[in-house]
Amino acid sequence: TPQLILKASYDGAALRLRPKLMTVATSLIALFPIMYSHGTGSEVMKPIAVPLIGGLLSSTVLVLIVIPVLFAMSRIMALKFSREEEPQSGGAEAKKE
Repeated sequence: TPQLILKASYDGAALRLRPKLMTVATSLIALFPIMYSHGTGSEVMKPIAVPLIGGLLSSTVLVLIVIPVLFAMSRIMALKFSREEEPQSGGAEAKKE
């Protein structure tokens, strides 16, 4: 049922929440000093840290929100299409018998 699909995608995202946030948090904690440093070599490291931070944040949104939503939508659509096909084939078999 659609409710089970939504629950499964919610539970799957919830299972990934803690590991993903811990990984992103430790990486961000390591990158923020690079972003706000003014010492020697900071001009070289800042352009490297900016895309890393953006990638970490966007991958977090992708893994925790976008992929579960797309999964649920695709499964619910597949369920609706399979339900639409069942009565047609079932009705034809019933008439033959």
